[in-house]
Amino acid sequence: MRQTAIGTTGVKTGAIAYGCWRFTESTMQEADAKIRTALDVGMNLIDTADIYGFGEAKGFGGAEAVLGDVLEAAPDLRAKMFLATKGGIIPPRPYDSSYDYLMQALDDSLKRLKTDHVDLYQIHRPDLMAPVAETARALNEMVSSGRVRFLGVSNFSVAQTRALQAHLDTSLATVQPEFSALEQSPMTDGTLDWCSETGATALVWSPLAGGALATGQTDHPRGSAVLNVLDRLAQSHNVQRSLIALAFTMMPAAKIIPIIGTQNLDRIRESAQATAIELSARDFYDLVEAYRGVPMP
Repeated sequence: MRQTAIGTTGVKTGAIAYGCWRFTESTMQEADAKIRTALDVGMNLIDTADIYGFGEAKGFGGAEAVLGDVLEAAPDLRAKMFLATKGGIIPPRPYDSSYDYLMQALDDSLKRLKTDHVDLYQIHRPDLMAPVAETARALNEMVSSGRVRFLGVSNFSVAQTRALQAHLDTSLATVQPEFSALEQSPMTDGTLDWCSETGATALVWSPLAGGALATGQTDHPRGSAVLNVLDRLAQSHNVQRSLIALAFTMMPAAKIIPIIGTQNLDRIRESAQATAIELSARDFYDLVEAYRGVPMP
């Protein structure tokens, strides 16, 4: 699999990442198979979060705990992955980016993951109450202590991202917005422009629109138009529609890594093929126009 740079860190990972948000449904053995399959096809950026599992049987931290069990049973896997987690969501508050909370949240994540550091730590959602300088103090100490290598934000506006960056000792390596053929706002709200401006990488979540672009089941007002274009392109490339949808997310000028979350081993392997699909500029703009419902000006 081709590689994509992580911000300006000098580190590169696979051009598609693997997300563990549904790992609470997995036994340790099943999770091990998914991680090994992802790593085998080049998806070495493994993304999780402490909130994953909340409201399910294994509870808050459940997905991290399952992944931690995998790493404890097979320590060699840790060196093969670029491990990312997130913190800052704590129902029912619902968000907390205070210094004390974030420092404890990282400690707890590392214990569940059974590792002494993560490669990337991201604030999961902005806390509208926490002073930005206080949040930055926590993040700066995470890096200086060696428990976190690089920093990022998830679901932040560009203004919120810039405000946080102003107080950090290191450049934010990543942002994590929702982006797909059915959610194209990062191309117009400044998110991808900010990535181009700073060199940050966008780790995009839900690149298949929650699976809708794979199943074809969507009530999005432009869903039918987008699916029609995807189906036409899939037929011309002789691939599944989902691969065209993934390829689309990697086409804008900014560095973008889509995060897939399938629990099916065959689909993990198949998804890796999206990095080899070459769509034309006209293909890209056909999908943009289908989403917007009007031709480009």
